[in-house]
Amino acid sequence: MTAPHAVAVVIPARDEEDAIEACLLSVRESLRHLPPTVETVLTVVLDRCVDDTPALVDALTADWPGAASLRVLGAGERRVAGLGDGSGPAHIVGGSGVGALRDLGVRDALDRLRHLPPGAVWLLHTDADTTVPPNWATAHVELAAAGAAGVAGTVELTDGLSSWAARRHEQLVVAGTDGDAHHHVYGANLGVRADAHLAVGGFPVDGAGEDHGLWQALGAAGYPLRRPSGLRVRTSSRTCGRASGGLADLLRDLHAAGRAGGL
Repeated sequence: MTAPHAVAVVIPARDEEDAIEACLLSVRESLRHLPPTVETVLTVVLDRCVDDTPALVDALTADWPGAASLRVLGAGERRVAGLGDGSGPAHIVGGSGVGALRDLGVRDALDRLRHLPPGAVWLLHTDADTTVPPNWATAHVELAAAGAAGVAGTVELTDGLSSWAARRHEQLVVAGTDGDAHHHVYGANLGVRADAHLAVGGFPVDGAGEDHGLWQALGAAGYPLRRPSGLRVRTSSRTCGRASGGLADLLRDLHAAGRAGGL
């Protein structure tokens, strides 16, 4: 297996004006560490934002070759272009979950990389409330070059969670870790070879757990998968997330359990 010829980063964002700058700066720095022969593109999927996230993304990517943003108006049964207000095409995504947003971003990135076969493109996913380390992209690419069709890294939390909830979350992480591997899947730290992504139908577009849904489909199809415990990103410890069924909901439940127990 040869190393990917291109890396495409997809980031869904909804009202993330407080976090998007740190996220994009970290992603850009990580991509700089790739060999110059690796082509890179970025797609930020702006999901029904009512704050300054779109303007910040525009400013942060103005001098970023390969960066683009898509504006989503809402969820529905179809996807259409040309509904914008002068700031570029807008979209209606064909699904109710974050998977529909990631799917839209993937298709935009692959369209811009259509001169390459999908097997030469590595799709990298993270979240707008997440920062990635400088070696994030290179670590994914190295695992892809070694034969992985999917790579699921782990996350560590920012400060701000109650001490009991933070300890309980760490216990859950440790319980799912076996040496240098783990048993978790996070959309904030996920890489997939594009041909494998397309072959299994991509992300489930409705409901929560789109990352687990894609991962399970890849495994069922027999693709080689890796879950290295040392490949970490740093994500928000907030308990009020932008999508139901995600990490924020788990942290809120842990926090509530601690309060109920007087901890």
